[in-house]
Amino acid sequence: MAGNKNLHRANLEKNDEFYTQLSDIENELKHYIHHFKDKTIFCNCDDPEESNFFRYFALNFEHLGIKKLITTHFDAEKTTYKLEIDCELDLNADGKIDFADVQRIPLQQNGDFRSPECVDILKSCDIVITNPPFSLFREYVAQLMEYEKKFVIVGNQNAITYKEIFPLIKNNQIWLGKGFSGNAAHFINKHYVDYATAGDHREGMIRVSGVTWFTNLDLAKRHEELDLWATYNPTDYPHYDNYDAIEVSKTKNIPKDWDGVMGVPITFMDKYNPDQFEIIWQASGNTRASAPKEILEKLKYSAHFEDRGGCTVINGKRTYGRILIKHKKAQK
Repeated sequence: MAGNKNLHRANLEKNDEFYTQLSDIENELKHYIHHFKDKTIFCNCDDPEESNFFRYFALNFEHLGIKKLITTHFDAEKTTYKLEIDCELDLNADGKIDFADVQRIPLQQNGDFRSPECVDILKSCDIVITNPPFSLFREYVAQLMEYEKKFVIVGNQNAITYKEIFPLIKNNQIWLGKGFSGNAAHFINKHYVDYATAGDHREGMIRVSGVTWFTNLDLAKRHEELDLWATYNPTDYPHYDNYDAIEVSKTKNIPKDWDGVMGVPITFMDKYNPDQFEIIWQASGNTRASAPKEILEKLKYSAHFEDRGGCTVINGKRTYGRILIKHKKAQK
């Protein structure tokens, strides 16, 4: 709970430079290693002196077969710099490329990922890997999509439901990565006190729950089929008042034999396999307003007196936010 409060406060105050642990970066990026060979990697939301993303790629530069690594430093008030490692520049002539070959190059602007200078670097890179400011997540992803970049980035799990992000997930342009253990992570951040329990407290860090990795690089997890055992019955799977769909309160209880639409928890996205399921839309927040008319017609949506923008309703009471899905092929 404290992690969510701190995250909300960070969004309001814009003090959301959460530095990711090296161990968490290693645990996630090992699932994408085959994507990195001969690629230019850009970390455009990282202080190179603090960033474990830069450290990870610098330590593994030759092992991963990277072509070039670029990290830009942000300073809100003055011009700043970038760090680069290039596979063709063995600066100390020791026969290997590593930290000793880092170039510190001045920037003409402040290193903001939106600055023309950083956008030019973005255009030239292959893959972007970083922990962007959570308060700017929508704008950040929009830029990545505009320039058609591959990426692995950290974000708030609730970003799944953002009206700017959800259509990208529905259309399989973005999906979730392997993820943090327990959907929580410890970040370095000097602005806040960590109120985590003693067992979760780590000196100099803050525990933030509800965080995950977003990517458009393929990984094995995305093709793991969810093993289903439950079968449909009207008692355990009530029909919504306002959608032609049934309620499934837990992902593990998805009925294998229901061929209609189902409302599942947002956490389902961590198990989503596009070969097994089709995402129809979501029923969360004000998503009714952003839903295409043909989708609402397909779902036979009808407004309800307890409805707040399209949330699912059962016997006059709203449920939690839901993702509306269908089997690609229901089992009989």
